[in-house]
Amino acid sequence: MTGEKDIRTLLASIRPVVREGEFVYVLWPYGRPLVAGIEAAVREAEGLTAVLPRAEADRLELPYDFVAAWITLQVHSPLEAVGLTAAVSAALTDARISCNVLAGFHHDHLLVPVADADRALEILHELAAESSDHPALSSSCAANGRRTGRPSCN
Repeated sequence: MTGEKDIRTLLASIRPVVREGEFVYVLWPYGRPLVAGIEAAVREAEGLTAVLPRAEADRLELPYDFVAAWITLQVHSPLEAVGLTAAVSAALTDARISCNVLAGFHHDHLLVPVADADRALEILHELAAESSDHPALSSSCAANGRRTGRPSCN
């Protein structure tokens, strides 16, 4: 399956949606069988990091520090697309919002602090609107966007 690769089109089409619930990162206990509630996982040298609903982590008595809202960018972005996560991360960074990105086969997913979820959605909608307002870029603006990961041309 192919997805959109043009950065302007991707940004204009992100359609961010918050997934219901709160999510946490946990270090999965070595040797413990995996459970169905795990939403994402990454194997690192130090162990298995799992992302799961907060209620599930509480039920399993797994410790966590970061409580996140899960935002899905509904645009179909292929894994080889260039600039989408950089532009989204930069916009959230400018707003001083922490963002952890998970790349799925079809979509990118952002885990942001629960308290910042509404503001993050506002920022993402603004980013999409700005990208829609300027569908054509000059070659110098396009080059700047590729270099910086930000689509704007200032």
